[in-house]
Amino acid sequence: MKKIRDRIGALLLSAALLFSAGGCAARPAASSGAVSAAGGGSGTEKPTVRVVGLKGPTGLSMAKLMSDSDAGNASERYKFSIVSSPDEIVAKISGGEADVAAAPTNLAATLYNKTNKGVKLAAVTTLGVLYAVDSGGAEIRSVADLKGRTVYASGQGATPEYALDYILSRNGLTPGKDVKVVYKAEHAELASLAIAGRADIAVLPEPFVTQVLLKNKKAKIALDLTEEWDRAADGKSVLTMGCLIATKKFAGQNKKALDAFLKDYQASAQYANSNAQQTAALSEKYGIMPAAVAQKAIPNCAIVYLDGSEMKEKVSAFLGILYRFNPKSVGGRLPEDDFYYQP
Repeated sequence: MKKIRDRIGALLLSAALLFSAGGCAARPAASSGAVSAAGGGSGTEKPTVRVVGLKGPTGLSMAKLMSDSDAGNASERYKFSIVSSPDEIVAKISGGEADVAAAPTNLAATLYNKTNKGVKLAAVTTLGVLYAVDSGGAEIRSVADLKGRTVYASGQGATPEYALDYILSRNGLTPGKDVKVVYKAEHAELASLAIAGRADIAVLPEPFVTQVLLKNKKAKIALDLTEEWDRAADGKSVLTMGCLIATKKFAGQNKKALDAFLKDYQASAQYANSNAQQTAALSEKYGIMPAAVAQKAIPNCAIVYLDGSEMKEKVSAFLGILYRFNPKSVGGRLPEDDFYYQP
């Protein structure tokens, strides 16, 4: 071990040592493989926290932190990647390529069940941001007006699908029978169809809704699905759509680093809400969303930061409704108390 430490000091953590030490695909300046103790290891060594965000509100809320990290002003070492779909999140978490990731909250519960409690819910990042967009002449004024129509949606297997199904069912409509729902793989793909007028009714989250409204002058918001969820749930649940998850292994071995990340993320989210123009510029820089779209969308993105007991209260109520409606939506069973991370 002394010999290895000497080599690390002499070679500045060369790439060969990073991988031979079982690192986290970190930047050359740091190796999470050198950190084995909970709380971030000994001395001045720190893990590199591998963070995966989604193109959308969570990506926007991370933009300032990504900039701070690049400038060397973040409290920890981070490696960020931004992906387009929840499936990519599942692949990175399951494949050991990420320590922390943005995810739909129901997907977090599903991963907890499918990985033998291998993930923890760290924070709620996004509330309801789903809308049904009429891309030109559909004349939808209520959920009942969707009967006999084709609705295009994204987020299959995640919160958007189950929220839509729940709202339809509570309004006496059976998905697949009374309403045909066609799913697209990515929000961006569906937004492009709506912009082109090829998806008359599109269920999308912000900021993709704003993107459609800016580029298709005939488009308009037909239904606010957050309001429809509130009515369907009789006010007993909040539509907690997005969250941050951490792998159980990383949370156990690097609690100090995870807690520091959550504080950094909270500050970045607050910055996004208070500085839309600056965050929009960063959004374009990091390939999250064009600046013009991001700046208009941020006020409607319901970016929040909830952790601890408040997070547990809101998410457990939300997951409970989904479970009673369709156990598959949360991976077959409700998560236990150890699902909820305590900073």
